[in-house]
Amino acid sequence: MPGMFFSANPKELKETDHSLLDDKMHKKRPKTFRMDVKAYLRSMIPHLEPGIKPSKSKDIRLSINEVMQWSQSLEKLLANQIGQDVFGNFLKSEFSEENIEFWLACEDYKKTESDLLHCKAEKIYKAFVHSDAAKQINIDFHTRESTAKKIKAPTPTCFDEAQKIIYTLMEKDSYPRFLKSNMYLNLLNELQANSLK
Repeated sequence: MPGMFFSANPKELKETDHSLLDDKMHKKRPKTFRMDVKAYLRSMIPHLEPGIKPSKSKDIRLSINEVMQWSQSLEKLLANQIGQDVFGNFLKSEFSEENIEFWLACEDYKKTESDLLHCKAEKIYKAFVHSDAAKQINIDFHTRESTAKKIKAPTPTCFDEAQKIIYTLMEKDSYPRFLKSNMYLNLLNELQANSLK
């Protein structure tokens, strides 16, 4: 009812305020935690933040020529480990990282020993191809069904059809946007500036 007030025992209010304050104190994270997370994120892609040097343990060297070659084709970008990482981070920013994750899983799968094919094929299928997969890739029904049949008797090529579709999707859709993205252009500009020094 409007205008009605409920009175409470002041002792109860005092206890309630105190418990809320305690909850806030427990939830507050120390400054060092934020700094550690920030340092960790910077170390993941040290070459994207100007003025931040990569950790000595990784000793990442990236040349302007390598980065410029990434613009020649998606194949050249994916042939470079750092290129895969940078493109993967770009896809994460677009909420489509499942594409590169699936493509890389297929590349790894092709190198799998024959006695491990069945186990790995099941994992890839459940993670990316199955209609209820958490990271379901965007392929047509026919390809999904065809892949499901192929993994029953897995071969190193059972994901080739789906992998080709995803590669084409990245090549025609995500890759051109990546080349125009701030992520790629900033990296290119930073390397060009460093090469002039």
